[in-house]
Amino acid sequence: MTATFRHCLATLAAFFALTFAVAAWAAQAPVFTGSIPGVAINGYDPVAYFTDAKPVAGDAAITAEWNGVTWQFASEANKNAFLADPARYAPQYGGYCAWAVSKGYTAKTEPEAWSVVNGKLYLNYSTGVRSQWQQDTAGNITKGDANWPKVLE
Repeated sequence: MTATFRHCLATLAAFFALTFAVAAWAAQAPVFTGSIPGVAINGYDPVAYFTDAKPVAGDAAITAEWNGVTWQFASEANKNAFLADPARYAPQYGGYCAWAVSKGYTAKTEPEAWSVVNGKLYLNYSTGVRSQWQQDTAGNITKGDANWPKVLE
């Protein structure tokens, strides 16, 4: 094995280790809980944004714990879908306002001010702020991704 090949393997291994460490840390970043302490998305079902294309209040009797908070669901099927792949359904930026994160700070969100873009859920402070965010969705996502999770510091 040549020294160059060993160096490439070591670099690749370091890259994957760093990637997984960052992904694990980001998955553990705080989740905004809103008006119900300890409950994500003010008790709304994160899966329903995808399956029903609208915000649906979760049932306090159908819950799961993930990323340090309680998630509520409208059905056991939605709960099971979430538990099978929570990162697929959880809102981006820990449920903080996507527009605010794109600007470098955090703000609360309302479950009714939502968008699904490229299979990811984004929440906003209000429907008015969502309208501003949607004027440059791709650019705001790029900025938000660059700012998250640094805005929590």
